[in-house]
This record gives sequence, structure tokens and C-alpha cells, in this order.
Amino acid sequence: MAKQQEKIKEFRQLAPGQLKERLREKNERLCDLGFDLAAGRVKNVREIRAVKKDIARISTLLSVKKQ
Repeated sequence: MAKQQEKIKEFRQLAPGQLKERLREKNERLCDLGFDLAAGRVKNVREIRAVKKDIARISTLLSVKKQ
């Protein structure tokens, strides 16, 4: 749980432009992991879950900062 709090603090310090860049990077990583999973090259399947949660955190922060 401590790692999650650190990630949230890190994301909160970023400007909206930087958050959008991180979101783009995470989406690309998720896409790559999906292809690797289909090809059988994924060693750590839990990374997919972690990337999805990071995407959700970043999206939430972007919507909060928008308001």
C-alpha cells in the first residue's frame, strides 16, 4: 500500500500536460503487454493489472484537475 501512496503523490505533483504524457505511455505499455500476452512472452501477468490501475489513477487526477 505504501507504493500506491507514493505513486499517487508522484502523479499529483505533475502538471496536466505531464499527466497526459504519462497516460499515453501507460496506454502504450498496456497495448504492448497485451500483444506479448497473446504471444506467450509475458513473465509477470500482474504487471497488466498494475498498469491498468495506474491508468485509472492518472485519468482520475486529470478529471479532478480539470474541474
